[in-house]
Amino acid sequence: MLVQLSKDPLRLFDNIWSGSQQPSAPAFKVDISEDEAGFHLDAELPAIARENISINVEDDVLTIKAERKVETEEDNKNYHRVERSSGSFSRSFNVGEMIDQEGIIATLSDGLLHVTLPKAGPVKKKKEISIS
Repeated sequence: MLVQLSKDPLRLFDNIWSGSQQPSAPAFKVDISEDEAGFHLDAELPAIARENISINVEDDVLTIKAERKVETEEDNKNYHRVERSSGSFSRSFNVGEMIDQEGIIATLSDGLLHVTLPKAGPVKKKKEISIS
C-alpha cells in the first residue's frame, strides 16, 4: 500500500508509517536535531557492520536500512533469554524539499550512525518581472 506523504514543513522528519501500519517497536532509535546549517540524525546501530547499512533519499524520503546477522558460532548453547534482535531493519523519514540532497554525509563510529542533512538554499516563490 502506498502512503501519501505530506509536504507540510511541520511534518518534517515524521516517520512515514502511521496508524496501524507502524511497527510495534522501532527497528532502531534515532535522535534528530537542527542547527543553522542543517539537520542531524543519529541512529543507534550497535554491532552492525558499515557494509550492512544503506542510506538513500527518494521522493523527499530518507531511508536507512540495516542488517544484523545472526551469530551462529555457539549452536550448542541453551539460551535462557535472547533480547538482541537480528535481521533487516528499516526506518524512513519525510525530509521534504528543504534538504540539499547532494550535500548529505554520513559517518559511523562506535555503533552510532550520524547523518548530516544540510539545508537547501531558500527557494524563491516570488519573482519581480520587469516591463520593457
